[in-house]
Amino acid sequence: MTNEELILKLKKIVKPYIQDENAFENLTEETDFINDLKINSANLVDVILDVEDEFDIEIDNDAMEKMLDIKNALAIIQSKLA
Repeated sequence: MTNEELILKLKKIVKPYIQDENAFENLTEETDFINDLKINSANLVDVILDVEDEFDIEIDNDAMEKMLDIKNALAIIQSKLA
């Protein structure tokens, strides 16, 4: 799965939780879930659970703590899928 495909899936997952539509429209690998998209920490847990369901993977606590932006989320998803 390419980064572009992963980003499209991630966008679908995070869309219900975002508070900043402009940042969402301009989402890049550098986009931060909390600072840019204004996703609160409780909803970030929901995003991670949705990612686990979508990709049929399990994200451990260490990985969860690192999953604060798109770039790290992609790296974690790819490592779990490998």
